[in-house]
Amino acid sequence: MEPDFPSSGTFVSSIKESCRIVTVAAHIKVEDAAIRRLLESPSFQSSFHRVSGSHGLAFPLKFPSLLSELNFLSVLSLLNFASGYRVPLHEQTGRGAWDNIRAFTFSLYLSSATGQGDLLSAKGMKTMGEQQVAQHMGVMIHVERPHEKIPGVTVGELGGPIYELVKLISSTLTETGQILDAAGYSELGGFVLESLKEGAKADPSASLGIVLERLVRAIPAFRDMAVVNGKPVYCFKKALFLIHAVKIRFGSSPTFPIPSTAQAPVFTDNVLPSLLVHLGVLDLTGATSHGLHKLFPGAESEDKINALLALPPEPSQAVAQDTKKTPPKDGPVLTTEQAYVLRAAAVHACEKIVEYARGDGQNSEEQTWLKDITLPELDIWLWAVAKDRSDYRKLERFVLRGTVFF
Repeated sequence: MEPDFPSSGTFVSSIKESCRIVTVAAHIKVEDAAIRRLLESPSFQSSFHRVSGSHGLAFPLKFPSLLSELNFLSVLSLLNFASGYRVPLHEQTGRGAWDNIRAFTFSLYLSSATGQGDLLSAKGMKTMGEQQVAQHMGVMIHVERPHEKIPGVTVGELGGPIYELVKLISSTLTETGQILDAAGYSELGGFVLESLKEGAKADPSASLGIVLERLVRAIPAFRDMAVVNGKPVYCFKKALFLIHAVKIRFGSSPTFPIPSTAQAPVFTDNVLPSLLVHLGVLDLTGATSHGLHKLFPGAESEDKINALLALPPEPSQAVAQDTKKTPPKDGPVLTTEQAYVLRAAAVHACEKIVEYARGDGQNSEEQTWLKDITLPELDIWLWAVAKDRSDYRKLERFVLRGTVFF
């Protein structure tokens, strides 16, 4: 069930407040002591500055115009999901969800550049069938099963988790392309640019919310919200990610208006909450109502948490290479409600972490830099550090399939 939109002008505050309410109601604890332990840990202190810039948004492409690059970035953000298919993607391609989506969007762009029709335009998107998606992703969407009547013979048929993902990508592109085309936009980037200009007409403190609201109201694949226990939960992860991605790519010499994202809620997915559980910030031991307390057995162990917060172990090169080649294992498979509660808890925990870091008297003289950390920087640190250490790469992340939101 989908809730109503937040009232106009409250889209950003509704994310923060709805996530706080759901976290508290689920009895998920975020204690100051756990936050302090994270911020003072050798792991955080030694990696934050290095890792929080690893946003994965540098592209080896030459764009003919700024609008072309904005459109590419917009479609990439629209498709920034597939986390629930990380393991089958690794098995087929050797890459995770984000790297596959990025490679797929590159392929669409490069095909368009060689005269095969603009696949990133509204008209190109609305005709994007499943076979075309599979071809550009370089994946197989058939599974083999034994023939019903002839022993020893197998037949191929459409199916399996990768086919499920291909269908989600195809339907997201076709639906968005149809909406843009019907509204008179030739591509998503043009709509995003118009939204940025609308945001610039308002007070700077309101412009982020205006851009976010326009994206969410117009495009169903940005409507990342649900009802949990009768209460609305708003996350809007991909729309927030898109606005911050524009800030990263174009913010140093803005050629079009870009709102400040320093106060933007984090772009909550499956990585952030899972890692915050493993690092001892999200305490699920009392969260019995949704069965969350059983999802990550042993994660509350002080020894485990302390080992993860210490400096990383230094494996030999061979071990490090082998870890990167070994396909990951799926973590607990969640219901939609469970996933929204944990994602909401990550949003709320990150708000509390930044609030704590900025508090008076919390930091020693050498750590005054902590007062300046922003929510997007914390988000990127959590997301990137999960891949940065071999022991973190082995940590289970929860799985939700069938969603186009993360």
